[in-house]
Amino acid sequence: MRLYLLPISTRRTLLYCQRLEAAKGGSSGTQSYSERIQEKAAKTWAGWEQKDKGWQKTVVTYGNRALRRIPYEEWGLKSVPPLSERRKTQEEDGTDKVEVVYPKSLIPTEKIPGVIKTLATEREALHKRKLIWCLIGMPISAPVALIPVVPNIPFFYLVYRAWSHWRAIQGGKHLQFLLKSDLLAPTPSPVLDAVYAAQEPPLESSPKPTTTPETDMSENITPFPPPAIDPPHHPEGETMLLTQAGAKRMTQELGLPALEVELERAIWQVETAIRKQKEASAKEDAEKREEEVERQQQSGEKDAGPAGTGVQIPRPREEDKKTR
Repeated sequence: MRLYLLPISTRRTLLYCQRLEAAKGGSSGTQSYSERIQEKAAKTWAGWEQKDKGWQKTVVTYGNRALRRIPYEEWGLKSVPPLSERRKTQEEDGTDKVEVVYPKSLIPTEKIPGVIKTLATEREALHKRKLIWCLIGMPISAPVALIPVVPNIPFFYLVYRAWSHWRAIQGGKHLQFLLKSDLLAPTPSPVLDAVYAAQEPPLESSPKPTTTPETDMSENITPFPPPAIDPPHHPEGETMLLTQAGAKRMTQELGLPALEVELERAIWQVETAIRKQKEASAKEDAEKREEEVERQQQSGEKDAGPAGTGVQIPRPREEDKKTR
């Protein structure tokens, strides 16, 4: 397999795993049981998407909207295969390390282990907690199957989300194993550098970051490779580094069509978060200005005479104060 580290903004990075055996056309006999189920489910879903109407089309329409809102970090971890005993032995005994392809103009080579570690561990507790809630919810939603005609959508959704969280946890553990065993080989990509350098400013930005201190990547990312990208309007905030047009060009240059949907989803999520943060900051600034104007008005009223007289109340002079 091959890993890709693709900065989406100055504080967020997408991890994507390319399965080289799948790219070479691995036989179905080498696929795991889980992979065969995924392939079958994908074909069924694609078939439903071709429907013109009916409950299958409705499920697909709303399902795609829900899938688009699943955090891109989770999709990235899910792209990493679980660490089975067979795979672990192969990686430990193999002579080749796992390539980590990245843009050197944005991520310094010495920062690669830190980025991988953060991506592998930052959401582990969250996925474990949500996995438990999905398992609790499945038996509660199971009786919906007793309703005739209507499929038990809540149950199957919880099953899918439980599997998704489990896969994300396993993907993170696989990355941690690769780090601990020193099996990663950072490989800078001139292609990625060229794509990022070709982004046309202005790029979406917000005065405040949309990340938490635990998920912030700003220390590992060199914000702007000069001279291609203009400095951000908000150095302390967050700025996009990749657009949808740039993502499309990237997938074409790399020959990875499967990566396009991952980038499209990640860019949409980060852009949406930045816009919301920018709107919230603008609203906060407007409220502060209104409060300041109110304070000034109240201060002016205290210094003024009776309402409507236009007479200013004289302040006592220093000489009068001393006399008193």
